[in-house]
Amino acid sequence: MLNFEIDPRLLRPFVPLGTELDCWHGRAFVSVVRFLFMDTRVWGCPIPYHREFEEVNLRFYVRRRADDGWRRAVVFVKEIVPRSAIALTARWLYGENYVALPMQHRIEDARDTRTVSYSWGPQQEHRLEMSVSGDLRDVTAGSEEEFITEHYWGYVRGKRGATIEYRVEHPRWRVRSATSARFTGNVSSLYGDEFVECLAAPPTSAFLAEGSGVAVFRGVALNR
Repeated sequence: MLNFEIDPRLLRPFVPLGTELDCWHGRAFVSVVRFLFMDTRVWGCPIPYHREFEEVNLRFYVRRRADDGWRRAVVFVKEIVPRSAIALTARWLYGENYVALPMQHRIEDARDTRTVSYSWGPQQEHRLEMSVSGDLRDVTAGSEEEFITEHYWGYVRGKRGATIEYRVEHPRWRVRSATSARFTGNVSSLYGDEFVECLAAPPTSAFLAEGSGVAVFRGVALNR
């Protein structure tokens, strides 16, 4: 997870109806997040040749007041996976902005250091690299790491003004801080001009989360 501070005004056009931008101590963030999905199932059923795959996404953070209190959530600007069938299924199920591009990743361990790298695009021109060391640790309550990792809802700007809400379930993740991290690529073509300046700067924080089992529930329309 590489996290970048951004001018909140640049995010407001992407905020789904019925939600508001969620900031940490008055600061708005976008995150470039890479996942390695393993043993993936749709409605409990494994899909042959589509159980393990990479994903890289650009996301930011919103919240919505519901009857049970504030629901803190993520909104995805774009999600990239290596296979068209995965992208089509995700767009159909959740209406998310999934696209398919060639992807590859490497994970290397040397003594107490782990280095991970992801590259994607026709010539692998986009790249995310990170090195971490030390043991996994719990995130500190009230920290930026907690703000980034502890979101259990997602919202999507649906068609004809509808906002789609879905729930995400996973245990609290532990993290390892990065000793080095960088993201390179053509941000304008990948995400749009509004993200060029913030993603060209060094990340304000970067860390590797241990991951876990994750359940993503069906979405429901909130309004029209």
